[in-house]
Amino acid sequence: MKALQVSRVTKSYGKTTVLNGVSFEMAPGERVALMGPSGSGKSTLLNCVGGIDRPDSGEIRVGDADLSGLDETGLCQLRREKVSTIFQFFHLLPTLSAAENVEFPLQLLGWEEAKRREKVESLIAEVGLAKRSHARPHELSGGEMQRVAIARALAIQPELILADEPTGNLDSATGDAILSLLEDLSERHGIAMLLVTHSRRVTEICSRTLKMRDGEIVESDEVVADESR
Repeated sequence: MKALQVSRVTKSYGKTTVLNGVSFEMAPGERVALMGPSGSGKSTLLNCVGGIDRPDSGEIRVGDADLSGLDETGLCQLRREKVSTIFQFFHLLPTLSAAENVEFPLQLLGWEEAKRREKVESLIAEVGLAKRSHARPHELSGGEMQRVAIARALAIQPELILADEPTGNLDSATGDAILSLLEDLSERHGIAMLLVTHSRRVTEICSRTLKMRDGEIVESDEVVADESR
């Protein structure tokens, strides 16, 4: 089964066509970079894949879930159980600690407290923040906040992670560390990742780069792994 299947997806706003017959697939555990100039349709595509927006036509499947057959409740459940998103500006809840931010999606799923706490402790340690678990977002650096966001995304054990410019708000050194972390976690957990980016560095952790222009995928590059990295 594919982690993601996008088939002939179209989307327009008024008379403006934003997506024009977009098709591609992703295998479980695969990392794919999505590049293109502003206005090319990247964010709209990401929103459609994540169930935030609905395409006008075409089909999107995440695992065995056909998004066109889901109502708003079903799409909300999809985002709670199958698809996580990592944002450029982190989107952490400011009144919650790092650990509580990671725990929040598990509370929504109704996990019992002992199981939640065990999962959160493991994830916080995995992203290197065991000593910062009680800190609130305003007490964390940008890199630390993104690590919390990554742990939160992993909490539900998703089939697919969508990352929208995950290093866009970080300095180059911190961004490199975050990308290395994403690469490692994706491989260890077998989670597919679709990363919208303007950064060539992001493409280095991906097996393919899809390039968009005017609502279409115009090029797909296979990335040859650099064994020296």
